[in-house]
Amino acid sequence: MHTIFNTNYNYLNSSSSPSSLVKLSSLSPTTTSLRSSVFKSYRYRRSSNSITLRAQIGATVSSSSSCSLQQKTTTSMASENPFKGIFTALPRPEGGEFGKFYSLPALNDPRIEKLPYSIKILLESAIRNCDNFQVTPSDVEKIIDWENTAPKQVEIPFKPARVLLQDFTGVPAVVDLACMRDAMNRLGGDSKKINPLVPVDLVIDHSVQVDVARSANAVQANMDLEFKRNNERFAFLKWGSHAFDNMLVVPPGSGIVHQVNLEYLGRVVFNTDGILYPDSVVGTDSHTTMIDGLGVAGWGVGGIEAEATMLGQPMSMVLPGVVGFKLSGKLKNGVTATDLVLTVTQMLRKHGVVGKFVEFFGEGMSGLSLADRATIANMSPEYGATMGFFPVDHVTLQYLKLTGRSDDTVAMIEAYLRANKMFVDYSEPQPEKVYSSYLELELSDVEPCISGPKRPHDRVPIKEMKTDWHACLDNKVGFKGFAVPKDSQDKVISFPFQGQTAELKHGSVVIAAITSCTNTSNPSVMLGAGLVAKKACELGLEVKPWVKTSLAPGSGVVTKYLEQSGLQKYLDQQGFNIVGYGCTTCIGNSGDLHESVASAIAENDMVAAAVLSGNRNFEGRVHPLTRANYLASPPLVVAYALAGTVDIDFEKEPIGTTKDGKEVFFRDVWPTTEEIAEVVQSSVLPDMFKSTYQAITQGNPMWNKLSVPSSSLYEWDPNSTYIHEPPYFKDMTMDPPGPHGVKDAYCLLNFGDSITTDHISPAGSIHKDSPAAKFLLERGVDRRDFNSYGSRRGNDEIMARGTFANIRIVNKLLNGEVGPKTIHIPTGEKLSVFEVAMRYKEAGLDTIILAGAEYGSGSSRDWAAKGPMLQGVKAVIAKSFERIHRSNLVGMGIIPLCFKAGEDADTLGLTGHERFTIDLPSKASDIKPGQDVTVTTDNGKSFTCIVRFDTQVELTYFDHGGILPYVIRNLIKK
Repeated sequence: MHTIFNTNYNYLNSSSSPSSLVKLSSLSPTTTSLRSSVFKSYRYRRSSNSITLRAQIGATVSSSSSCSLQQKTTTSMASENPFKGIFTALPRPEGGEFGKFYSLPALNDPRIEKLPYSIKILLESAIRNCDNFQVTPSDVEKIIDWENTAPKQVEIPFKPARVLLQDFTGVPAVVDLACMRDAMNRLGGDSKKINPLVPVDLVIDHSVQVDVARSANAVQANMDLEFKRNNERFAFLKWGSHAFDNMLVVPPGSGIVHQVNLEYLGRVVFNTDGILYPDSVVGTDSHTTMIDGLGVAGWGVGGIEAEATMLGQPMSMVLPGVVGFKLSGKLKNGVTATDLVLTVTQMLRKHGVVGKFVEFFGEGMSGLSLADRATIANMSPEYGATMGFFPVDHVTLQYLKLTGRSDDTVAMIEAYLRANKMFVDYSEPQPEKVYSSYLELELSDVEPCISGPKRPHDRVPIKEMKTDWHACLDNKVGFKGFAVPKDSQDKVISFPFQGQTAELKHGSVVIAAITSCTNTSNPSVMLGAGLVAKKACELGLEVKPWVKTSLAPGSGVVTKYLEQSGLQKYLDQQGFNIVGYGCTTCIGNSGDLHESVASAIAENDMVAAAVLSGNRNFEGRVHPLTRANYLASPPLVVAYALAGTVDIDFEKEPIGTTKDGKEVFFRDVWPTTEEIAEVVQSSVLPDMFKSTYQAITQGNPMWNKLSVPSSSLYEWDPNSTYIHEPPYFKDMTMDPPGPHGVKDAYCLLNFGDSITTDHISPAGSIHKDSPAAKFLLERGVDRRDFNSYGSRRGNDEIMARGTFANIRIVNKLLNGEVGPKTIHIPTGEKLSVFEVAMRYKEAGLDTIILAGAEYGSGSSRDWAAKGPMLQGVKAVIAKSFERIHRSNLVGMGIIPLCFKAGEDADTLGLTGHERFTIDLPSKASDIKPGQDVTVTTDNGKSFTCIVRFDTQVELTYFDHGGILPYVIRNLIKK
């Protein structure tokens, strides 16, 4: 099916003249002009039982659609690209041409040479998409003049080349698209206009749980359970892959989305109908930034923002500052990429990089493998940056060849990037780049470390771990404290476990998981873990059987090289059997602990520990019973599993004893850098990538058996507890509702700092006494089949009940009590947050939330904005917001407000028992981005806040009641 799609929207009402760009006058009118064409919707080829990727997707040459000018329907509102004079051919060395491209050097502007590489990608996109409507020459000039404009927080449009989804965020995105089609129908529009205009890749990786571990058949057993629980969700996604053009769904069991993106989906340079341009991607998972390690500009956005991008809406973003991070020297023997990324994370958090790009450079880059770079890029959300970008160089090209991209494709990528001055060749003198600020790290200064117990940036050097752990036991409850009384810190709990006596102490490791996108793409740390297991086996050490061990590779390639190296058998002997291909423990899908272990922890109030090679360790995320959670490299995960505790000094204390009583120390099992490099060289082979990804789109028997309807409109089942039609558009009209005020609002919740999206909208298990559990039980769902909140994000009824349902959430209205409850201010009753919210909503009363710094940090989770909206929250007043979450709040029509510097609820004497009125103009045209507004309370207090609508486009969304109603109205008008 081919759909002609009109993608013009009113972008800031801007119609700047080309004369605003002085350099335009120098362009030659005789240069090849951009041919005009009608956008042709590309559809992935499918057979009845399998999905076949577009030809040579792994080779980065795509015939799929992009958001470039030549692919849009010509309308009276858009004009010919004013930069057609720099549209030129890229010749092949042997004759002919690779294609045509917009040449940045042809602008002859000396400012471009000094731009960071990451900003050049924004510039090329703006030039290629410049139509004097959605993107104007003045937008291009803003980017060229980045050194002067970025400090002024100017706004620019950006059109990414593609969109990436995973299933936890992908299901609600497809639900929204299906619901938007219904809304289009009701309002008299063409429902088929709701269709992605850019390639959308959805990888199902968040659903597998570690139900079965330490077993040779764990992969199949867990996949069987995954399909049993998620059959309806998976069928819905398969329907979406047929109902919507340009959407590829990669079936369960294939790998983690970011590793698949890195090894396979990433193009680096697109070649679409002979037009060459840099790959760029936004994804509904915050760790989309992993692709930055490949030189592809990518970052996480909220689901609603991604949906608008799919439908042709330009992203409105503030032109970011760029922190230049110089790397020099090389890592010491035995230091891993994980140690490096935890060090970088701590440095950048301290420097302050929220809303900024970080660009890495320096002679130390040559010693960092592509996988090491991807590990650092992956944790951009943890250090707060929008991107952690590594420009393309020879290391990138070598990786592309290793992972099966064709020689011709790699040659095209190199030729294009060199021609556009986007390639870094460290054998040549480097042009001076201008950065907003600078940091430098001598790689030899990095030492082995882990992070925790509750935040990714709380780095602890291994040599200080024992001291730090005891300080955590002593400290008051907080990010670095558990407040365990001195007289009970050394208690030992004995309990029966499968016919033997087991022991638990504070700090005992009960979960050891090699998991997550951050590390499982990196052969050096994965094979390093195998070497630790091998040395331990040879010395007669064994992980205690009550430690829940697991290994979840990021792709089938990992399994191939672990088997090729002969190391998987040693990991198996230590209990690290492969449990599945997905996020597992890192997302909270750690599965149940053995009943006896769980009882011992809960009944004796033990501070049990999890050690995982993940990127998030917020309290309550990994497992409800592990209050201490440490991020570590895969080999360190194995080492701590062997030791059985985090309360250990690896330099002085043994991690175990041999059968003949000889003490074994950490140094006895730790591999050298040379040992790891040798096994990587012999075990990681190009054919492994080719064979894995040739098979990936063939699905698996369970996926291929799923039967789905062929209709373009989804047939909603009112009895479904997985997929439910949300109420966002039910009363929608063609007239925007205008800004909503906030009058005499009650405070639903009063928070401190670092409330994460895991606190707001947990992804893990559904507690048996929660409102969501009650809802499911009333509909005949057995507790064993509750599944997780993340898996039920296609049902708004459950997700509204799951909002603020994290069992570790701390609400100041409860005066120190921890848990998902709040106070109904008019009556003083203590109830679940959902019950209180519904009381206010049914009474027609507004509510607001008070919060501290970094509100909404963590995963890019649109339900953390959708849930509060459905609960009736009208505004959030915080000290600061995480970037994606603030955008999501705007997208759902919730007002984000920031206290003035130096102020917060406590300094202003706010208790949360007041009623709040926010003095916001009633017309959107009277509101300015970042303006001051006055907030008053019923007890006479008054204070000033900054309204965090950061761009005019965001104000337009707010005027329409959110971004999706705005898109629907504009599509109908066109």
